[in-house]
Amino acid sequence: MNCLQNLSRSYVVPPLQSFKAQQHQHIPFSCSFIKLGMVTYSTAQHRKLTVNVNVKAVSGSASSKNVINTDGEDKKSDLYSTNMTQAMGADLTYRHELGMNYNFICPDLIVGSCLQTPADVDKLREIGVKTIFCLQQDPDLEYFGVDIKAIQEYAKTCDDIQHIRSRIRDFDAFDLRMRLPTVISTLYNAINKNGGVAYIHCTAGLGRAPAVALAYMYWVQGYKLSEAHNLLMVIFYSPTDDGNMLKRSAFSSSKRPCFPKVDAIKSATADILTGLRKELVTLAWGDKNCSTVEISGLDIGWGQKLPLKFDKERGAWVLKKELPEGYYEYKYIVDGEWRCNELEPLTWMNKDGHTNNYVKIVDNDPSSDKASVRERLTVEDPELTEDDRNKMRQYLESCPDEEEQ
Repeated sequence: MNCLQNLSRSYVVPPLQSFKAQQHQHIPFSCSFIKLGMVTYSTAQHRKLTVNVNVKAVSGSASSKNVINTDGEDKKSDLYSTNMTQAMGADLTYRHELGMNYNFICPDLIVGSCLQTPADVDKLREIGVKTIFCLQQDPDLEYFGVDIKAIQEYAKTCDDIQHIRSRIRDFDAFDLRMRLPTVISTLYNAINKNGGVAYIHCTAGLGRAPAVALAYMYWVQGYKLSEAHNLLMVIFYSPTDDGNMLKRSAFSSSKRPCFPKVDAIKSATADILTGLRKELVTLAWGDKNCSTVEISGLDIGWGQKLPLKFDKERGAWVLKKELPEGYYEYKYIVDGEWRCNELEPLTWMNKDGHTNNYVKIVDNDPSSDKASVRERLTVEDPELTEDDRNKMRQYLESCPDEEEQ
């Protein structure tokens, strides 16, 4: 469900008393996942909280499952990791057979991999999790044989935790953009209701989950997007045995090597604050001597293709498609060969040596300031104004939660 139609066009938003401001404080913290049975949190003020956790450390993350390597799980993890690396454009690895793994991003947000058994619910309850926020679609769960119904039913028997599903398609930046407003609204309302710690997960916890966490920190907790991204990707603090804080780099084994799609977050922010305007575009390939023409990229990603239809009157292969405002790259596949159309705008050569076609959808209405607002919100380091945040609050309050399925 898209709830943007529930949002007032006006930038004048009355104060919402029920919205609880959660402006962040710059307090470095982290948790050590190295010791079995304990997680210790430390802050710059050297306050400590120790809770019992029954976990096993794997590559610097908390794992919920004893290491049992089976050929079937191993091969599935290999294939999933290969597909994830190709789709995300980053070298990422997920080992499902090692069990649930996670990292605290801030004291009340955890990003992690999927729950695999009802026992994982108890492991999260032990570290203060009140909301389990699942972003997986059914095919994601079926691929690794996860019985989501059993996990959901067990969570319902616990009076101190809630399991919520809010699905986003895997490896799909456009679906992430379109789904983020409703997903963050659902998460926001759940956290306000349940309190405590929220556990946000997808399958591997490396794409969708960190992106949702970043959007929540940006829209709700008052972070600049770059600050939230740095907290996730650049600076990591972990306590040493003597209680001092050890600062690690993004490439430390203690860091979660994830790849959130930040551009999708920027576009989703602009969609809320300017409205979701769409435009019909026509793309054409002029060679009538070929037998099939397809397009990849656009809003469907590079893993999918759309067929073009041959228009006899034009003598060209044509695709008409409605696209929301934004920047889209694409490429033609002509009789199986990837080609650029020299008559349509071309990108510069990228780091892999490839050139693509592109189309940019913008609001050219001279009487509207939406184009300048969108441009401001999609720059390298955007920042929300107080008016922006008021409108975001109105949206989060007005958008109905998704029904649990």
